[in-house]
Amino acid sequence: MSSYPDFDRFRLRRLVERLVDAGQCEVREDPVDMIDVAGALDGNARAVWFRNLQPEGSELVGNVMGSRERIALALGTTPERLTDVVRDRLGRPFAPIEVPAGDAPVQQVVEVGDEADLTRLPIHLQHGLDGAPYISASLDFTVDPQTGWTNVGARRMMLRGRREAGVDLNAPSDLRAIYQAAVARGEPLPVAYVVGLHTADYLASVAATPAMDELSVMGALRGASVPVVKCVTNDIRVPADAELVIEGYLDPRGLCEPEGPYGEYIGYYGVLKRNPVFHVTAITRRHDALFQTATIGGRSLARTDTAQLCAVKTEAALWSVLQHAVREPRQVYCTPSCGGMYNARIAMRQRYPGEARNAIAAVFCSTADVKHVFVVDDDIDVFSDEQVDWALATRFQADRDLVVGSGFRAVPLDPSLQGAREGGKAGFDLTKPFGRADGIEFVVPMPPTYTARPVQDLREALEGGARTFLELMELRGTRDGRDLVRELEQLYSAGVLERDPDGKYQIRKETT
Repeated sequence: MSSYPDFDRFRLRRLVERLVDAGQCEVREDPVDMIDVAGALDGNARAVWFRNLQPEGSELVGNVMGSRERIALALGTTPERLTDVVRDRLGRPFAPIEVPAGDAPVQQVVEVGDEADLTRLPIHLQHGLDGAPYISASLDFTVDPQTGWTNVGARRMMLRGRREAGVDLNAPSDLRAIYQAAVARGEPLPVAYVVGLHTADYLASVAATPAMDELSVMGALRGASVPVVKCVTNDIRVPADAELVIEGYLDPRGLCEPEGPYGEYIGYYGVLKRNPVFHVTAITRRHDALFQTATIGGRSLARTDTAQLCAVKTEAALWSVLQHAVREPRQVYCTPSCGGMYNARIAMRQRYPGEARNAIAAVFCSTADVKHVFVVDDDIDVFSDEQVDWALATRFQADRDLVVGSGFRAVPLDPSLQGAREGGKAGFDLTKPFGRADGIEFVVPMPPTYTARPVQDLREALEGGARTFLELMELRGTRDGRDLVRELEQLYSAGVLERDPDGKYQIRKETT
């Protein structure tokens, strides 16, 4: 082996072993039928590594990215700092390093032409009404002829046969634009689908970044250059340390064949669509390739790979626009239970009146497909459903703090649109009224903390200024409080005691 980057450092199998050690992945050594894979993954709080899938005895892992904790572990950080780390790394791209075919682990086994058979891969039926088994954890690599850059995206593949698959190109994307240009020329478009990659690579495939070669974006999220190798049957460069590559091309007939239905990332089925057909020309893999599947759809969106990836992507995109719109954004969180893009929570420190509305407007106008924005003060933990619910209950008035807009670009998969191409957005200003944050009505009650002080006479203590009941307890040296009530009773009876607007005790001014 030549002195190239460590091909195991970002290998999926090594990452899964780390997840096992961290208690984030269960290992199933017993024989499992393909039809039972989806049920074992659905709603599972952990990743699952199937070591003996029947009938071939194949290995498959799923739910690798199905929690914020697992994504953070893959990137070497904490769930709370995950968005910060992603943003920081995206600003430092690394160009890829090409290696010869003989050194690339992903080409240890090469199957070309009729030898390449999709139905020999551990591809399972994910949802009861899906049109066929799907490859759900594949990243597509293609070259944009106009720039020469590699474009990387995340798209599913529906099996149509041993060497054909349908791919979803209905939504606007760079790949769709590149493909439509090829169709206009009457040419097939070479594409390579890569399965079994590090979590950083999947994040790179969905990240919103300036135009550049997206192999460099993958390097940015890894924090190191990606070793790449030229495909066997086309000129596309793919990660040499991946588990498996499916090479081929999209035929030039356009959106011509039925694809779907499929359980989508929003928790409902996507309808049957017309989509391109992908033709396989080669499959290359490691000797001990670990196949990967991604969880998508169902009742437990918060535990799916797609929702978690989408949440991190959306957070990073929103942070960029918020930094220009307001002075001090503190936290950004998109709930994975909404699919990772529709509901966003923003914590900020307001320096000027109206900044909460600025934050809402900025999110409305961002490229992220957020429908609902919840803006809170920086004393609220946006990761806590309890605290955000509390802020909604106690800091929000619908006739004053609700911002509603219409006619925005929308995601067609959203069933609430009822077929419309534009949709509405709502912003919830859950911040305290500006300038009132220190008022007692917004001070959070906490248990008393007693600090002993030099004991004073009660009248002397009160003449030193207005005091809370706890302060008087400390100045009288009592840890009970009931004896202080008896002393205060005497001052009440003498008509010399009063309370200030904050409820503190003081001596009436006319009596001093």
